[in-house]
Amino acid sequence: MKAKILNLSNEDVGEILLSKHVFALEPRADIIKLVIDWQRAKAMAGTHKAKTVSEVSGTTRKPFKQKGTGNARQGSLRSVQMRGGGVSHGPVPRSHATKLTKKVRKLGLRHALSAKFAEGKLFIFDSFALPEPKTSLLANILKNFHSDSFFIISGEKSETNFALAAKNIHNTVAVPQIGANVYDIINHDYVFLSTEAVTALEKRLV
Repeated sequence: MKAKILNLSNEDVGEILLSKHVFALEPRADIIKLVIDWQRAKAMAGTHKAKTVSEVSGTTRKPFKQKGTGNARQGSLRSVQMRGGGVSHGPVPRSHATKLTKKVRKLGLRHALSAKFAEGKLFIFDSFALPEPKTSLLANILKNFHSDSFFIISGEKSETNFALAAKNIHNTVAVPQIGANVYDIINHDYVFLSTEAVTALEKRLV
């Protein structure tokens, strides 16, 4: 399966042969969702915390005597039913991460790339080299695609000037190929790959 190679001036400079096992699968939404759910759960901080009765600061004295007041008996002002008291079964710090096999994670990445390629929103570039790290240079290049959402995957390392220029552009993320992930591919309108990234991803995923 062939695809065009563009330069940063949006001109055709050649063709590249793509693996049909990575870029030409019939996209499966269930697998993509499974991987995104795993990814987002793993990213959750899990730092939520509520105080239990034993952790609430306050007196241990009974709020009023056991009998004769007409009120329901109370043992502590720190009990869960009292205002300012502890929380019963409240959240505690924990990991939200779930398990997902490497095979499914790789399959999700292949389906996500295939989905973008099928939509015509995946483009391959010969290089992401910029003469200087200026945001205006990159912004003018991205204007050709009439969108404001880009996920850009380079080779083993991100091109320094390009990565610095992308930092100041809203909803534009530039990562090395090891940072390629299903959530960002699906969450952005366009996906850009360098030829080096294509080679590395095919080696990882096939």
